[in-house]
Amino acid sequence: MKMKSYSTSNSEVVTFKRWSRKGFALFSTIGSKTKIATLATAYFLCGFNTVSWAQEDTASINQNIDIREVEVSARRSPALYSEVGRVVNVITRKEIESLPVQSPQDLLKYVMGVDVRQRGPMGIQADVSIRGGSFDQVMILLNGINITDPQTGHLSLNLPIDMQSIERVEVLEGPGSRVHGPNAFSGAINFVTGTKEKNNITVNAMGGDFGLYNVGGNATIIKGNTKNYIAANKSASNGFMANTDFDSYNVFYQGQLDLQGDKLDLQVGHTDKEFGANSFYSADYPNQFEQNKTTFASLSFQSDGKIKLKPSIYWRRHQDRFELYRDYEDAASWYDGHNYHLTDVFGANMNAVIPWAAGKTAVGGDFRSENVWSNVLGLPMDEPIDVPGEPEGTFTNSYSRSNASFFLEHTYTHNRLSVSAGLMANYNSGLGFGFDYFPGIDASYWITSGLKGFASVNKSLRMPTFTDLFYNGPTNVGNPNLKPEEATTYEAGFKYLESGINATFVGFYRDGKNMIDWGIPTEELGDNGKYTTSNINDIATVGIEASANINFAQLVSPNFFVQNVNLNYAWLDQSKDALPGYTSAYVFNYLKHKFNAGVSHKLISNLGATWNFLYQDRMGEYTDVVNGNVIDYDPFWLCDLRVHWTKPKYTIYAEASNIFNNDYVDFGNINQPGRWFRAGIKINLDL
Repeated sequence: MKMKSYSTSNSEVVTFKRWSRKGFALFSTIGSKTKIATLATAYFLCGFNTVSWAQEDTASINQNIDIREVEVSARRSPALYSEVGRVVNVITRKEIESLPVQSPQDLLKYVMGVDVRQRGPMGIQADVSIRGGSFDQVMILLNGINITDPQTGHLSLNLPIDMQSIERVEVLEGPGSRVHGPNAFSGAINFVTGTKEKNNITVNAMGGDFGLYNVGGNATIIKGNTKNYIAANKSASNGFMANTDFDSYNVFYQGQLDLQGDKLDLQVGHTDKEFGANSFYSADYPNQFEQNKTTFASLSFQSDGKIKLKPSIYWRRHQDRFELYRDYEDAASWYDGHNYHLTDVFGANMNAVIPWAAGKTAVGGDFRSENVWSNVLGLPMDEPIDVPGEPEGTFTNSYSRSNASFFLEHTYTHNRLSVSAGLMANYNSGLGFGFDYFPGIDASYWITSGLKGFASVNKSLRMPTFTDLFYNGPTNVGNPNLKPEEATTYEAGFKYLESGINATFVGFYRDGKNMIDWGIPTEELGDNGKYTTSNINDIATVGIEASANINFAQLVSPNFFVQNVNLNYAWLDQSKDALPGYTSAYVFNYLKHKFNAGVSHKLISNLGATWNFLYQDRMGEYTDVVNGNVIDYDPFWLCDLRVHWTKPKYTIYAEASNIFNNDYVDFGNINQPGRWFRAGIKINLDL
């Protein structure tokens, strides 16, 4: 292992250049508490560095440990950071607190290869995609547990947690099916919560334009070998324009029990939100309304022996009411009532990691049962049943399917080289035939002590959602005969990691088969034509991504005016073998260019600011509801700012999104908010 240290007037920085699989006894010689975080997602390659706010009158600068390579949970078996041949962007708690965001959806838009198309303000509803894929192709995880919605990807970000509960966010760019299973088609996003190491109480309050408010609190209680984390949050707004009001709340509990090294983890959460859905699914009906409720629970165990075992079980229920007409008196004569849906997902998985002389072998399996009851989705039921909590609602349809996945992976490391190869075998009851196989291989090699090359080839799978299969409405027609999507993705790049500098350059090519999209023949646009789902044959996607994070607080001095600069650029191009004269609702409306620049700097002691500039140039088009013209998406710039006064026990902040009040459309006819001011306070008390 190579190590170097240097000192500033206020702090000592210790940098570990490369590990050689020795023990961690060295940490006891550092003379400070060292925290090593593990990824619950499958791969680890940081795209963000922690923003260290240097404050001369606090203890935060006494020791800054920059650990570049530690043993982490990467892939299905543990791996050193230096070994991994994939890209995962990590947003830390420190960064979350400095950014001008109030929702996970707002946070994700700053990640290099991520496309966030918001339908409602403040994260009420958003579609998230990665590297030009669709919103149904991204797996969402909470502390490593799959909480993706089988009804539609529109609902997958209905998280039972608020921003204050998120410790970090991990975004895998590219296919993850051989590690996470089906539907980690173009990427996976893992939200990690509640990792405080002391008894603590935190409360927060925020207010802003358009009647916006957000209040919440959380507590960490540690007693003996148990750790308990509980959080609650409430937010609402009158809306920035007609029918964009919302009202929501979250409650969340996470308990951890240490059994002499073995660990038991329980998490339970619930979220409920009601919102005006102006033009969400069709601009012909601007007065839409929704209520979404999500309840989630999981129980996991992790052994501490030489062979690592990790079994988990989980349950997720989502219930929603969709109103095409919020006011019944305005409804058309043919409108016979609202849409009601309830999905239940039950899952269980097991992973075992076996170390031996030739490396580490991981074996595991995952079983998932997906079920829906609805008055529009699924197959007709013999007898209708009442909708829970909805006196006027009745379920008339239902559908169930199950999925079984089996995994095998082996990892081998020798000096600077690391290789990991694996296979997922998958069976789904909805397909009517046997197992399909999805292999993959990742490799990385340290060219120098700071420069690494990496490459991978992975095959991925995505099952149609219940909405893809069955949804019929005034402007949509589902297709129960859809085939699953498949793709093979090739990726290669370089990572530069030196003290204070973290840079990535990567290129990829995805060859997609049987891709699913909602589309319509162009000649039927504006003529009461309906969008329908179909397998639109092949889509080839090529992309280039580049990022650089420069930590001036580490490179120059903790008191340097500019603390951190982050630059990201992503370019995509798609070629398609699809239906002629076809207008896409989702798949082909990808971001051709995306550029993000973030700057964090000090103003005076304890007072800092973070600027973020975002440029997006989207391909595709939409139909103007006013005159029926087909309009190309226009590129746009956005600027957000957060100014914050930070002390150990409290933070006071003011922020503004879309500072220059730009008019822009990012999804069809749905107008996005203009300038929006907010201010708040957070009080953080260790007990």
